[in-house]
Amino acid sequence: MTTPAGTPPTPRWLPCRRDGHQNAPTTATPLRFAFCGRVSTEDNQDPEASRAWQLTRATTLIEPLGGLITAEYFDIGQSRALPWKRRPQSAALLTALSDPDRGFDAVVVGEPQRAFYGNQFGNTFPLFTHYGVPLWVPEVGGPIDPDNEAHDMIMSVFGGVSKGERNRVRIRVRSAMAAQTRLEGRYLGGRPPYGYTITDLGPHPNPAKAADGKRLHGLATDPTAEATVQRIYREFLTGKGFFAIAEGLTADRIACPSAHDPDRNPHRAGIAWSKGAVRVILTNPRYTGRQVWNKQRKDEILLDIEDVTLGYTTTLRWNDQDKWIVSDRIVHPPIIDDETFAQAQDIIRSRSRSHAAPGVQRTTNLYLLRGTFTCATCDRKMQGQWIHGEAYHRCRFPAEYALANRIQHPRNVYLREKDVLGPLDHWLTRMFAPHRLDDTIDLLAAAQNLSPTSAAQTLRAESARTIITTCDAKLTTHRAALEAGADPALVTQWITETQATRARAEAELRTAQQARADQLTRDDIAALARANSDLVNVLAAAEPTDRAGLYQQLGLILTYDSGKQKVLVEMNLNQHFPGTRRPTVGVRGGT
Repeated sequence: MTTPAGTPPTPRWLPCRRDGHQNAPTTATPLRFAFCGRVSTEDNQDPEASRAWQLTRATTLIEPLGGLITAEYFDIGQSRALPWKRRPQSAALLTALSDPDRGFDAVVVGEPQRAFYGNQFGNTFPLFTHYGVPLWVPEVGGPIDPDNEAHDMIMSVFGGVSKGERNRVRIRVRSAMAAQTRLEGRYLGGRPPYGYTITDLGPHPNPAKAADGKRLHGLATDPTAEATVQRIYREFLTGKGFFAIAEGLTADRIACPSAHDPDRNPHRAGIAWSKGAVRVILTNPRYTGRQVWNKQRKDEILLDIEDVTLGYTTTLRWNDQDKWIVSDRIVHPPIIDDETFAQAQDIIRSRSRSHAAPGVQRTTNLYLLRGTFTCATCDRKMQGQWIHGEAYHRCRFPAEYALANRIQHPRNVYLREKDVLGPLDHWLTRMFAPHRLDDTIDLLAAAQNLSPTSAAQTLRAESARTIITTCDAKLTTHRAALEAGADPALVTQWITETQATRARAEAELRTAQQARADQLTRDDIAALARANSDLVNVLAAAEPTDRAGLYQQLGLILTYDSGKQKVLVEMNLNQHFPGTRRPTVGVRGGT
């Protein structure tokens, strides 16, 4: 139907919002869409290729109806199992729904199985309905009708299919890896154990991966570390314990595993041999020449039992030894023989005690400040210990690591918990006193602006902008070369590569900007501080169990300097924002 000349176009009303307000009328301009997509890099997917085909599906759906994509929310490297509020770009889209000036009228999804997993659609779509923002899906052929049971059933099916697909992929991959380990003894990645290095075994047996340049790898002995491993087994079989072996290795200035391979262990100090390192070597079947897999597993646990919509978090846990997958045959050079390894395991089992000694009943003691103390001398967590009916926190660094007088650290550092509670409560009460609360909020806000996370995101954004500017200049040069008569095929390849680099930089810039946007405002910090001021008021009257929970909620980090007999207190109020990328904001003090 045409509009007579001089007649204003008929307004087009958007859907009514469930909050009681109707969206403003618009003229017959193109419907503005926000594109939403996701790609996971766990299985080496190409983010650009995945984004391209999802975007193509979305534009194919909306363009015949006059739709135009004006915003893009595309998550890279995010698992589909993560709910929307824990995916950076999807969370930003949900936030934008409530903004009347969001810049789009509807949202289009390129692939529902990529966007929704399990019951995520049921937890997310009500927000679209509430704010009157239509959600378009190719499989429905347009916007989802919130009152259409068929549409709801279709989306629920896609969520179930997405969950089933992920589970099937996981089962197939794990079954294949178990078979490759047991039957072929294939090296499946990870850092090599101390005593071995990684060696090239030729092209990958999978032709497609071999054509892509991937290689097959295996383990070869490291002559220096190999002799140390043999010494550890030899001394252990003669009766030496874990610590005695570690002490001897350190005294002989033999580099511990983290110092021997610092590139793979930048997070470790590498000061000396520890009892744990000796034990790991003595219990690793790989030293017999067999490949081992499945020593650890990934468990998914609820992030917040009070809000199951936040989804799960993945935790690495050790499997029992009977769950390990060991190759049937020797596949790399052995460092010790089967008999030696078996003897070592028999000795370890004879020394271990899984239950309390006869006549001893184990009890569970309550530590009000559990897990909050750090030793200032060695920067390690202090352990709780109950002595004469009172809670203490101790650091036994020399007893765990054979330092051979290479560090000035008391053999045992003890701190009685009761001696800290009084000054700590006094400091908290002072910080949250009504007349000082505004000053505390200012300190928290200033700490956030000076945080390394904030500075890192600023550098990321600046770097991405520089890349985008460079790419724009290159594109101009390439187009000029094409107009000047350069080889079209070659110039087209240049343009494609430059556009891909620019797209990656744009994604990096969006991520950095979103991280900056997620920083707490002063009002957010004030709300957190005022909420926690009530916690401080009830500390004195709280039951011990509740009191310990209150300290945890305040995010206390206590650093004990035994030389000065001082405790440095740090408080991070926003530690309990599950799934967000907000930086830590805190305030420090001394007791």
